[in-house]
This record gives sequence, structure tokens and C-alpha cells, in this order.
Amino acid sequence: MNELVSVGSRAKRRLKKSDGGSNPITQGRFLEDDVELGCDVVIVGSGASGAAVACELAEAGQDVIVVEEGGYFRPEQYGAMRPSETLRHLFRDGGLTFVVGLDESPMVNMTMGRCVGGSSVLTGGVCFRIPGFILKNWRDQQGLHMFSEEELEPAYQAVEAATHIERVPLEMRSESTNVFARGAERMGYELKPMHRNTKDCNGCGRCNFGCPHGAKMSVDIAYIPRALAAGARVFSDFRVDSLITKGARAAGVEGRIYNAPGLRRPGGAFRIHAKRVVMAAGAYNTPGLLKRFGVGKQSGQVGRNMTVHPGFRMMARFDRKLEGWKGALQSAFADAYEDQRITLTALYVPPGVLAATMKGIGREHIAKAEGIPNLSIFGGMIHDDPGGRLHHLLGKAFSTYRMSARDRDAMYTITRVMAETYFAAGAREVYLPVLGMAPVSSMDDLRKIDFRRIPAKRYECSSQHPLGTTRMGVTPEHSVVDPDGRAWELDELYVVDGGIVPSSLGVNPQQAIMTLATRIAWKLRERPLPSW
Repeated sequence: MNELVSVGSRAKRRLKKSDGGSNPITQGRFLEDDVELGCDVVIVGSGASGAAVACELAEAGQDVIVVEEGGYFRPEQYGAMRPSETLRHLFRDGGLTFVVGLDESPMVNMTMGRCVGGSSVLTGGVCFRIPGFILKNWRDQQGLHMFSEEELEPAYQAVEAATHIERVPLEMRSESTNVFARGAERMGYELKPMHRNTKDCNGCGRCNFGCPHGAKMSVDIAYIPRALAAGARVFSDFRVDSLITKGARAAGVEGRIYNAPGLRRPGGAFRIHAKRVVMAAGAYNTPGLLKRFGVGKQSGQVGRNMTVHPGFRMMARFDRKLEGWKGALQSAFADAYEDQRITLTALYVPPGVLAATMKGIGREHIAKAEGIPNLSIFGGMIHDDPGGRLHHLLGKAFSTYRMSARDRDAMYTITRVMAETYFAAGAREVYLPVLGMAPVSSMDDLRKIDFRRIPAKRYECSSQHPLGTTRMGVTPEHSVVDPDGRAWELDELYVVDGGIVPSSLGVNPQQAIMTLATRIAWKLRERPLPSW
């Protein structure tokens, strides 16, 4: 049953078990026929979690198929794209997935990848282990006693080796980050070196649009080739619509093949029979599929408990050129305000993208764009409460977010602290992340602002880290999956993506997601597959 079941003759040659060749990924946009296949394990999604699981299972000898809704692009392809092309081809919703803020909450712009490699292709490469105090909370407050730093250490090491996680050297810091660091020192706190999954990074600053040099070890580079070499099959442009079941267990997936990545025209149908189904479509997309599958009715938790790490970007103008795009995009962070649920992180935006987003028209816009070399950018994010929820209407997902009172306090603190740090560094002007607010020119002017009187909806907020929508737990009443990712309500259905993370982390979750997925993959290697 693990061999090709049926497929049109034109596609048959390309769909056999991978031999790890130069381009063994099957792109659905080139297929003209319906496809029906069989395997041991089908994995829905090829991002951080799906790629890690595919690699671990394939290298253990299991017959693995990965289906990815988005397209496949090699590093030399996405590295040559203009930002507008990357947004069109590699981002979900063109990078404009909006989370509606309820009550006293900001609107959140969430960016996610939709391509082979998922969001890992489009991140700054930042990697953190799960903070110890977070694991303690999981054990003490949520009954997840199996999670400790010691228990996760082997998986941490495996991920760090596979993705070449390394500390960013000081000489890779941009001058934008250096000026903020000097301000932080004068404020009495320090920036610490970031760790990223990079190898031979030259600091070109294009991380968020796909590394053009293949120096960021995103999972399309770190894991997918290994999985293919071990015999896994990967299909892009395959959108899963429904689950195949056999009695009380998952037995495969089916859906549509999409042609012309920009237009997303539906083509043929596919049907993949499997002994085990692994969901890795991401915290934003897996819940909708589970609901469509009829999973989660018992607990009512599918799509709830979403955390997003609300993020806020601040710019400051200096009297000298910084050219902040030269150097590692994200090279340093500060945890000095961790007790207030805040992490400050270095970042920057490619000049062309930054110019396109600046306010004004005509000469005013040109003048602001010409001042970009003098700008520094820094960011902050909140270790937030689970105020988000995914909704589904007519097959489409949309989400809402209700920010807690203490998270609003953290939002005000982030804004004040970053502005104070910039003035301590000698900034001439600071641009607060508040819609319609004029630049602030001095510390005295900053102190006159009562941030609590500014409506939360005016804050410019973004996110790249949805978590918790299919959270793991120890009882089916309060969670969607058990600590090993196994769905409570259907046998042989597993979830491994960021949705299982039971709380926000306060740090970038990429390494945490890969680590938890690796841990689950190791459990699956030892768990016998059912017979057909």
C-alpha cells in the first residue's frame, strides 16, 4: 500500500519514492492529473515542525509524504525576488493577515509563510531555547511534569546541530543596534548576543525575504534535503481539504492541487492514504483543518487560547548616517524587563521596504526616504496572555484578539523604555508606534505623554508567532492533544506545530517548535504503525 496507488501517466515517473536527486520535490503546478498515493506517515505542512518530523521519521526508515499548500522556491529563486514578489509568492495573504483587536486591543498584522520551508524561510533566524521559568509554569500550573530542561536537552542538541544555531558575533551587529546598545548601557541595562540558525552569514539584511545566499539554515535547507535523501516525498501546491478516516483512526488526507502559484487556480485532486497523519500546518491553519475534520468538539479548545507575542517597532533619527541595514538583521536582545513580560529585540527593515511604508507624498515622502540612512530601528514584544481566537466562516479563517490589562501595561512600558533608550543614545527624533502621533524630539516631551490615554487601537502592532490554538495538556477537557502531540479524539492523528505550545514563550519560538516536534518524532519512531 505504500507504493504508488494510481496517478496519470505523465506524473507517474515523478511521484515515486524520492532518490534525493537535485530537485526531487514534486511541484503540483506542473501536474495535470489526479494523484492517489500511499505511505506510512503523511505530514501536512513543511515548516519548522513538519520538516523536522519528516526528517526524523524518514531517516528512521518510515515511508513519509509531506504535502505543502504553498509553492516551492530554491534559495537562488527567492533570493533574487523583489520584496513585492516575495510577499506575493512566499507569504500567506501577501503578508497581510489581520487579527481584529477587540475592546481595548490593537489590531495585529500577522505575517506567516506559505511555501516549502514555511515561515522559517522568512524569519530573522532567531533561536531561543524555551526559558526555564516557562517550563516550570508548564509543570506547576498545567500538569506537564514531563517537560524539563534535562528531558529536552537531547532534542535541543539535535535541532542546534541540524540548523547550525550559533551566537551572533559583535562585529555582525549593525550600527542601528550599536547606538541602541549605547543608550541601553546609559539606562542601566545591557543587550545580549542573539543566537540564530545561520552559517557563513554576510549580514546582507534580507533575512525576512529569504536569504539569497543560503546562509540562513531555514528548514528547506537544513531538514528537507535530509528527508528527501532518506526517501521522503515532498509535494508543493497541495492543499488539504479533508481527512480520510478508517473507523476511529485517521487514515490519510485529500484535497486539491493548485496551479500557477500567484493565481492559486485549483487543478486536479489528490488522495493520500496513510497509517498515521501528522498536522504541521501552523498554529493559524491547523485549527481550521481540525474543525473541518470534526476534531475538537469534546473540549471546544480548537482555535482558542491563541497567543501572538504582540510586537512593536520603533524608529529614531540620528544626526549621522548609520546605514542600519548593514549587518545581521537581528543580532541582540534585552531581557532586563522580563519581569514585566517584555523582550526587546534588534531588527531592521530593507531600505526599499522601509521607504515604501513611510508617510507623506511627493517631496515630503522623498525627504523622509532620503533620511533612511540616519534611522535606527528596534523592537519589543510581549509575553502575552492567551487572548486570541480563530474563527472560521465559509471555509475562511479570521481571528480576534483581546489584550489583557497587564499586557496593555507592557505595551505602554515597551513604548516608553525604547523611546527613553533612544534619547539616552542621542537620538534627534523618536517615532513612536502610534498612528497619527508626531515625532517626539526630547526626553522632556516624552515625559509629557500619558500613554494610558492613547487608545490601544492606535498602536501599530505586528506578530509572527501565533501559538497555543491546539494546545497540549494532560486532560481532554482542557486541551486538544496529549503531551506527545496525539489528538484526544481520533487515533493516529498528531499535531506537532506551534499550536501545541500551551503558553506564550516571551521569546522567538522557532527553536522551541522544532524541539517539541523532534521530541514527538522520536516518540513516533518507537510507536508501532497500525496495519492497513
